[in-house]
Amino acid sequence: MRFGERAELAAAARRRDILVGLGQGGVVAALVLAALYFFVGNKPKTTAPAVTPQAAVASNRMPPVTSAVPSMTERHLDLGEVRAPRDVTHVAAWAVRAADNGDRPFAIVDKRRAQVYVFAAGGRLLGTSPVLLGYAAGDLSAPGIGEKAIEDIRPQERTTPAGRFVSEPGRNALGHDVVWVDYDAAVSMHRVRATNPKERRLERLASKTAADNRISWGCINIPVDFFDRTVWPNLGKGRAVVYVLPEKRPLTAFFPDAAPQVLAQAGSRRGNNAKP
Repeated sequence: MRFGERAELAAAARRRDILVGLGQGGVVAALVLAALYFFVGNKPKTTAPAVTPQAAVASNRMPPVTSAVPSMTERHLDLGEVRAPRDVTHVAAWAVRAADNGDRPFAIVDKRRAQVYVFAAGGRLLGTSPVLLGYAAGDLSAPGIGEKAIEDIRPQERTTPAGRFVSEPGRNALGHDVVWVDYDAAVSMHRVRATNPKERRLERLASKTAADNRISWGCINIPVDFFDRTVWPNLGKGRAVVYVLPEKRPLTAFFPDAAPQVLAQAGSRRGNNAKP
C-alpha cells in the first residue's frame, strides 16, 4: 500500500472514530435529557382533591358506625317527673351510660304499653306520648314484608319489629314527612292519619288503655301535635337512634347490655364511643 493511501485511510479512520464518539455522546445526552424530563418535566402537579358530592337522597337504612371522636355531650339520664317502666329505664340508662346513641337524639318505643319516649342526645327526656303500633304482636318482621303491597300483607304479618335502629328522616310514597325506623321493612314513625273512620285511630290514641292501640300495618303512628312539636324537630333533622322494645321475647334478647346485672356491674363508668 502506498504511503498516500495509508495516510488517507488513517484520516478516514480518525473521522470514523470522531463520528462514533459523537454518536455515543448523542445517545448519552439523549438519555440524560430523558431522565431530566422524567424527573422534572413529568413531575405530578399538585391539585385539590376532587370533592365527592353528597348523595341527593340518603341511603335507605344506614348501618351503625363507630366514631373515633369522643362524644362531647354531657350525659345524664333525666326523666324529670315521668315514672317510666323498668324496661324503658334500663334501656335508656344503658344507652346514656354507654353513649350508644353518640351525639344524636334517641327514642324508645315501649310496645307493651304503646308509648314512645323521645330523649335529647345527653339523656334528658323531651316528651312521651301514646302511639299506635302494628296490628299483630311480634318482634320480627316477616321476610320481604317491605316489598309487599298493602293488600298482600296478612294480618299476622302486621308487626312492629323490635331492636336498635338507626333512623333517618324522609318522605313516604304519599310525600308525607316520616322518620324511617326500618326502611327495608317499610316501618316508620309518622303522624297518625285518620283516613278510615272504621279504624278509629284517633279514639284509640285517646283511650286510657294500650289494649286498643294495635291497628297499623307495622308503622308507629304518633299524634300530630306530638310529632310536630317533639319528634320531627329532634329526629327529623338527621340520623338518630330508635330503640323498639320487644313484647314477646325478653328484653335481653335484643338489648343484653340493658340487663340489670350488667348495668350494676358497669357502675359509674361512662362510655364515650359515639355510635350513631
